[in-house]
Amino acid sequence: MGHSNELQLVVELVRAGGMSAAARELGVTPAAVSKRLAQIEARLGVRLVNRSTRRLSLTAEGEVYLENARRILGEIEDLDQLIASRQDSPRGLLKVNAPLGFGRSYIAPAIAEFAQKYPEVSLQLQLTDSPADFVQDAFDVAVRFGDLPDTRLIARKIAPNRRLVCASPGYLKIHGIPATPHDLTRHQCIVLRQNEATYGLWRFTKGQRSETVKVRGNLSSNDGEVTLTWGLAGLGILQRAEWDLARYLRSGRLVRVLEDYALPQADIYAVFPERHHLSAKVRVFVDFLVAYFQRGEEGQW
Repeated sequence: MGHSNELQLVVELVRAGGMSAAARELGVTPAAVSKRLAQIEARLGVRLVNRSTRRLSLTAEGEVYLENARRILGEIEDLDQLIASRQDSPRGLLKVNAPLGFGRSYIAPAIAEFAQKYPEVSLQLQLTDSPADFVQDAFDVAVRFGDLPDTRLIARKIAPNRRLVCASPGYLKIHGIPATPHDLTRHQCIVLRQNEATYGLWRFTKGQRSETVKVRGNLSSNDGEVTLTWGLAGLGILQRAEWDLARYLRSGRLVRVLEDYALPQADIYAVFPERHHLSAKVRVFVDFLVAYFQRGEEGQW
C-alpha cells in the first residue's frame, strides 16, 4: 500500500465517519479497512484511531496525521492538475455541489450537455441546501447564491439573479395588489425559513430609501420549492429568485408585484478553492457554466 493510499484511507475514514461507510466508498470490505489501518499504525508505532468509543474518533497523533494528510493529498492533486492543465482536453473526476431546486432545474441539464462535450470527465453532482465544505466534502466546484464570506475561495459570477415578489393572478384578484412594501403586512405572505435570524424580514430598496417589512402568513417552509408550489396554488405572496420564477412569470401563472422596489441580489456564483485555478477541468467547467447561463438569459433555451 503506497503512502498516498494510506493518507487517503485515513482521510476517507474520518469523512465517512466509520469503517463500514469508508469501506463502501473505497470499494473494499470493512475488515480490509481495519487491517490496513492496523498496518499503518504498526508501521508508525502509534494509535491513530480510538477503538473504545462507538463513534469513530482520532487520537492526538491521528489529528496531526489527518491535518497533514489533507494538505499533502491537496498538494499531490495540485501537481496532477498543473500537469493535466497543460492538456487542452479536461479529464478526471469533477465533484460539483449545488442547491437542491436550482441544481435539479438548471445545473443537472447543464452537466448533461457538458458530459456530452467532454466525455473524458467523470462528474459527481451532489445537491444540498447547506453550503459545501470544500475540505470535509472534497468538492471541486460549488454553485452558490449571494454573498460569499470565505475569502480563500475564488468566486466567478455565472449569472445575475434578482429576488422578486410575486403571487398568482387568482390570489391578487381576491386580495388586491400591494402598492407599497408596507401593504404586505395586510397580506398572506409565504415565508422561507432558511435563516432564523432574518425569518420573515423582507428588505426593499427604492432609490436611496430602504424599508424592511416583517411579513406574516399561515404558511412557511425551509424549502424554496415548497413555497413556490404554495404560491402557484394561490395561497399567498412569495419572494423567490428570478431564475426559479422565470418560467411561471412567462406563462402568467405568477405575476410580479412591487416592481419598482429592489430586494437584495441573489447572483449565482461558481465557487472553487484557490488551488483549483490551475485545474483544466474546473476552468473549462466554470467557463461552460458562464456560457450556458448567458444562452439562458438570451432566451436560447
